[in-house]
This record gives sequence, structure tokens and C-alpha cells, in this order.
Amino acid sequence: MGQRLGRECLYVPSCRLGLYVALRHWCPPGGRVLMSPVNDDVIFFVVLAAGLRPVQAPLDARDGSLDAGAVPESVWRGLSAVLTTNLYGNPDPAPELRARCDALGIPLIEDAAHAIGSEIGGRPVGGFGDAAVFSLSKHVGAKTGGFLAVADPDLRTELARARDALLQPARIGTELAYAVRPYAEAGVRGLRLARGARAALRLLGQEERDGIRMPLRGGELREALRTAPGLDGFHSWVRVDLHDYRLRPGRPRLGRTERLLRGLDGTLAAHREGTRRLLNSPWAAPGAAEGPVQPLFRVPLLVEDRDAAIAALARRRITTGYLYDPPLDVYAGAAFTDPSPAPDPAAWFARHALPVDPRHAERALAVLTELGARPVELEETGSGG
Repeated sequence: MGQRLGRECLYVPSCRLGLYVALRHWCPPGGRVLMSPVNDDVIFFVVLAAGLRPVQAPLDARDGSLDAGAVPESVWRGLSAVLTTNLYGNPDPAPELRARCDALGIPLIEDAAHAIGSEIGGRPVGGFGDAAVFSLSKHVGAKTGGFLAVADPDLRTELARARDALLQPARIGTELAYAVRPYAEAGVRGLRLARGARAALRLLGQEERDGIRMPLRGGELREALRTAPGLDGFHSWVRVDLHDYRLRPGRPRLGRTERLLRGLDGTLAAHREGTRRLLNSPWAAPGAAEGPVQPLFRVPLLVEDRDAAIAALARRRITTGYLYDPPLDVYAGAAFTDPSPAPDPAAWFARHALPVDPRHAERALAVLTELGARPVELEETGSGG
């Protein structure tokens, strides 16, 4: 990965832990971090755990990217850092954000969990920030691991010490469970037992979401904020969907990840081809097919009745994940975050975006066509994006 990015890279057991390490290193406690309101709530809790105040940014309604030009000057002046999202692999305007951060003397941190292989201005996403975090659970499909890429290679030793101080020892049972998980999941899919398997996971405490967002638990969150910075008080939120996020990796985990990484170029090619097909469909945002095609992790089609489309896809055994609705400022409220100064485009995008796995492009398009799903007009946002 260092060769791909031209940067020093440090393995971490999860993208979320890598982000926590980066935020603690570059941001003073009590600082304010500009971030996207259409984002995984786990990332929101990681920012809080680092002792920082999230500040929700305006978004471009076409693809959910940060709209740097809509951020008021008064907001810029109060920031300690900018955290990009690169939602679904669509790049945030990193060159503009880099220039802004340089002028303000604050760090730019890139969350590139969805964006392995994406580029902007001829440079890879993750190559602009002081630090960038990537996930090996997304394109790579390892269901574990990530890496922290840094602009200054001299920081590697210091960051490795910070990572190691947070790690928990590997456990034989957990490593065995990880090793057999791919075979168990394949069996569940083959026998069409996914719904029952999810119910079992919920009973075992491994499935913690009944809806898109996890329960906020405001009273408990206020208590946790008194312990920040630190992960322990926020563990019940940060671990959701990935209980092993701090686990020191064992040989089975690392071996499988390495094998999957060797096939990354082929995976990216498949994502790029599916993305091209989806961006040329009636449900793509206007102009989305112009320019180089990114190997998007998910392609956000814009559908009038998103829930009906999700149900139709589910009937054909196409699962829709990675939904981030409502935006974080609506989800958390002003008690825990500064709301976006221009919230309408984010709310509109979160309501209508249908994230489609580009590897299933043909099947998904056939379902949407059969359903008669209507594209939604971008003008409804009241913003040009």
C-alpha cells in the first residue's frame, strides 16, 4: 500500500482505530473537526472519543462530497482539523481542502475507507492529508484491518507506539472464528438462511443495529464525554459492527488479508466497470459519468422512493448497506455536534441515495427497471451542489 500511495503506511486492526490514533496525534483535545454529516455514526463516536467536537459540513447533493465553498469563514476560523469522508469512493475536494488547511495551519486527515483506488487531480485519495486511514474490509473484503498512511515518514515509530498501546492481545477463539467465518457465510448464503443468521447474531449481542443508525443513548454519551479523550468510555459505540477493532492480529487474519490484497487490482477493475455502467443509468446524478471513472465501493444512485427500491432489491437477494440517514446533526443534535450551516443538500442526499455495489450493477439495474423506479430531480434540493 505504501507503493500505491507513495507514503509510509502502518497496519492497524481497523480503520476506526487508525483514525483515533491520527486524531489523537494531530488534534488537541477540545478542538473542532469539520466532517461530513452523511457518514457512519461509528466515525462520529471516534471523533468524540478523541476529545473533539464534530462540526458538520455542507455537502454537494450530487455525490455527498464536502462542499468547501459553502463553509462560512467564521466556521473555518474555529477549526482544529478537517476530516474528509470520500463517501462511497467519490473524492472530496482534497486540493481545495489542503490549501485551506495550509492557510489555517491545521491538519487535513483523510478517511479513505471507501476510496482505495480513487483519484483526484491525478493523485490518489489519501495522498493529500497529513494522515489518511484506509479500510481493508471494503474493497479488499478482509472483514478486518486497515492502515494509516502518513506524509511524514519520521512519524511512523511514534504512531506505531501509540497504536500498540491501544491494542488488545489476540485470542485463539477469536482467530478461529475469523478463519471459519468466510465458509460459514458462504453456507448461509447458499441455504438462504441470512435472515435467521442475523437474528441469531442479534441474540448473541453481535448485531447491534435495528435501523440505519445505532441508538445514540444521550444520557450515557454525556457521561462518556467526561472521560474523553479515551476509547474505554466510548467502547460500546465504537465497537459496533466490529468488536475486534482493537485486537492484535494473529497469523490467520494477516495471512487471509495478504492473500486478498494480492487480488486488489482485479477487484478495482471490476468495481470500475460496474461503476461505469451504473453512472450511465437514468438514476445517476447529472454529469456523474463525465471524466475518469473511479472504482467506487458503492455507487449512489438517486431514487425518488429509496425504501421501495431497497425492498425490491432485497426480494432478489441484493442487500443494500452503507446507508447514512439521517445526517449526523439530525441524529445527534446540537448537544453533541455543531450543525451544518447548510443542511438541506445533505438531508436530501441521505434520503434519496441508493448505494449499489458495482459488482452487481446489471442485476440491480434490472430490478430498478422492472420496479419502474423514478429518478429524483436534483433541483429539489434548492441547491446547485
